[in-house]
Amino acid sequence: MAESALPKASPGQPDSPKQLLLGLVFGIAFGFLLQKGGVAKYEVLLGSLLLTDFTVMKIMLTAILVGMVGIFGMHALGLVKLHVKPTRYAANVIGGLVFGAGFALLGYCPGTGAAALGQGNLDAIAGIAGLLAGSYVYAELSRGLGSTILSWGNRGGIMLPDLFRIRLVPFLAVFAPLLLAALLALDKYAP
Repeated sequence: MAESALPKASPGQPDSPKQLLLGLVFGIAFGFLLQKGGVAKYEVLLGSLLLTDFTVMKIMLTAILVGMVGIFGMHALGLVKLHVKPTRYAANVIGGLVFGAGFALLGYCPGTGAAALGQGNLDAIAGIAGLLAGSYVYAELSRGLGSTILSWGNRGGIMLPDLFRIRLVPFLAVFAPLLLAALLALDKYAP
């Protein structure tokens, strides 16, 4: 969604060592935080699907709130450029169904699967293998999908403020406190 001030490699060109190092550092930090947050545990993920454990929802709400304020704050300061991916209804629905089926069958999503493997849960290997195979198949088919599934219901790069026809600052002034209230309510009242 945002592009940093780091130099960007041209297509077919390798990333700079600095970019690779930053990716490695942030990837390790992300996995560490997922594991410490408890979302790499099968019981926690299953509880989130059964609405008996709200740990995943709390972590996601926190990530959305911090990310939203951080990205738009850095954008306002001119530190990053926004690159909003297009909303494509058919691709989003089909991708969501495939993701949901994989999550239901395995009990992990890609991030939690990697964190689970890192903590020694060998059942996550099947999910990671499926993720790699699915990524390869998608990459091979993506050229042909551009004129079919990827174009059906293409709304372009819209964000929630665009959808509600509200300017960004008023939207954030209302939406950020609502997310915070939801997070605090979950923390206080949810099991």
